[in-house]
Amino acid sequence: MEGTTMVDQPRERKIYTETESVSMQNDNGSFQDEPRKILQMRALLEKHDPTSKEYDDLTIRRFLRARDLDIDKACAMFLKYVKWRKTFAPEGSICVSEVQNEIAQNKMFMQGSDKNGRPITVVFGGRHFCNKKGGLEEFKRFVVFGLDKLCSRIPQGQEKFVVIGDLQGWGYTCTDIRGYLAALSILQDYYPERLGKLFIVHVPYVFMTVWKMVYPFIDEKTKKKIVFVENKQLKSTLMKDIDENQIPEIYGGNLKLVPIQDS
Repeated sequence: MEGTTMVDQPRERKIYTETESVSMQNDNGSFQDEPRKILQMRALLEKHDPTSKEYDDLTIRRFLRARDLDIDKACAMFLKYVKWRKTFAPEGSICVSEVQNEIAQNKMFMQGSDKNGRPITVVFGGRHFCNKKGGLEEFKRFVVFGLDKLCSRIPQGQEKFVVIGDLQGWGYTCTDIRGYLAALSILQDYYPERLGKLFIVHVPYVFMTVWKMVYPFIDEKTKKKIVFVENKQLKSTLMKDIDENQIPEIYGGNLKLVPIQDS
């Protein structure tokens, strides 16, 4: 079937030792309790939904970290994700044919990786318009299509990706509050601990009115990953995280952008 590979497909399990856990770091520091809590969480998950055993420990760990190691909250989040995935993408992936109207807007690309090996996607907000043919449901499918593509490119040893949100040409005709909130909900609820950093570039003043409406719905962890970039410092800011040979040509680098469906 044409489309993307399913995110967090069944893989060989890996149980981390106590020594490995001590060395693991994320935004909140060390997680010495992770191995024990992963085992506890897995037992609870498999009791409620036996299909949970198909997911590896890295996936469980991301949900656990997203809820600050609170097993009950992480389990609820994970079980919600499994139920959603079975309903939203019953075949395991979203096909290109299911998002043709969104792809036609030519607004999402993927190319290169940052200094940590995280794949980079570029999204052009000024090319997004409410899709009357497919509506909000097709846009949500497109969001999942793109996120799955990104996750399939994450190398072993890394778990996150980087987004460059380019608002060049954005105007009120591009405003889609329902779409923005739907995309944000999908990212935060079903792809936890996947976003490494979001650079927002070429920001027009009028966008800030919409930003104030969306901002309250962004969780605290996600807020810390968002960077508004001044036009004069665009390339220099990107180069703090991305080598020049991995920066898209449109930002002074060497890479040509590749449409998300062709990546």
